[in-house]
Amino acid sequence: MKIVIVLPRFPYPLEKGDKLRAYHQVAELSRENDIYLFAVSHKGVTEEQREALAPYCKEMEVVTPPRWVSVKNVVRNYIATKSLQLGYWDSQRARRRCRQFVQRVKPDVVYSQMVRTMPLVARLDVPKVMDFQDALSVNTERRMERSKGLWRHILHFEFKMLRSTEYKAFRVFNRLTIISEADRDAIPHRASDQIRVVPNGVDFDYFHPLDLPKNQDVVFCGNMQYKPNVDAATYLVREVMPLVWEKCPGATVTLAGATPTGAVRSLASERVTVVGSPEDIRPSYAQSRVFVAPMRMGSGLQNKLLEAMAMGVPCVTTPLANQALGATPGQELLLGTDAAQLAGHIVALLGDEAMRNGLSERASRFVRERFSWQSVGNQLNSILHEAVQ
Repeated sequence: MKIVIVLPRFPYPLEKGDKLRAYHQVAELSRENDIYLFAVSHKGVTEEQREALAPYCKEMEVVTPPRWVSVKNVVRNYIATKSLQLGYWDSQRARRRCRQFVQRVKPDVVYSQMVRTMPLVARLDVPKVMDFQDALSVNTERRMERSKGLWRHILHFEFKMLRSTEYKAFRVFNRLTIISEADRDAIPHRASDQIRVVPNGVDFDYFHPLDLPKNQDVVFCGNMQYKPNVDAATYLVREVMPLVWEKCPGATVTLAGATPTGAVRSLASERVTVVGSPEDIRPSYAQSRVFVAPMRMGSGLQNKLLEAMAMGVPCVTTPLANQALGATPGQELLLGTDAAQLAGHIVALLGDEAMRNGLSERASRFVRERFSWQSVGNQLNSILHEAVQ
């Protein structure tokens, strides 16, 4: 089967969740299909990055819109009461190039990622499948609830526009997918039960336990430019760890991830280390006794939790982050609803090696049984075939 895959970002390097999901889906789908990749990228794509996708793609085309065009389209969409995100990723040039690409390839189906790509593919006369990835409207609403002033107004506007766009997707696409049941249920459309849940997976050949000294106590990893991760890192250091330090004054924290903002960098101290854009994230996991993801906003399945669990690091997180994961509290991870509960779990784990080992063993078994990229690829392949038939 010929598949044109349309993405809002070039899926390499793998420092963002949507790029990680897209990369592995491309790789898995290429086992049985011819893949033609079309991507919008606001950054230049290097030859090395193209080479990372070359083994899986028959052809690739990347459109890089000028920044001023993206800003103009954001303003245009605000005036026209349309989603700002859609405006940022949209342009006449990208639409034209995408249409020409599809007309030349003549695919059996077009598979696009996130509502951001809807303007590029909506009018294509070919079977279409879209991956919501997660409920972007709910993600925006949660960020709005923790914002103030003008930014709160902008996020409220974007929430309403994204919700409207998500509803429109039911009319445009032959099939829809999403990352978790929790995200599917967060889109209150009368046909939301028709959205197919396609989770993320873990590269178990890459993320596995490493025999490294445990010289850090607590770690939190993620894209440190992403607002929910910035909020979680700040919450961890400013509100959770002071309660831990009352009992364990020598406990250390590592914040590791791509492009840390100034707010994240400012958290560094004698007991807090900020590691920006590490070449290999695995030592940050493996050298820590406890992984903590104190998420208070955001949506979707947290790849950072899957990776930590696969590497055998005991995890502490919030009910919000576990909604998509579906792990059993007390068995595969520990949940805390506030700073005191999160701190209590961290203190307990730091002081009990047997507890850490038991939790990590059960967590590793849990993710290996449920989150395989190969099974994800097989599931997605079946959905694409359905759309064609």
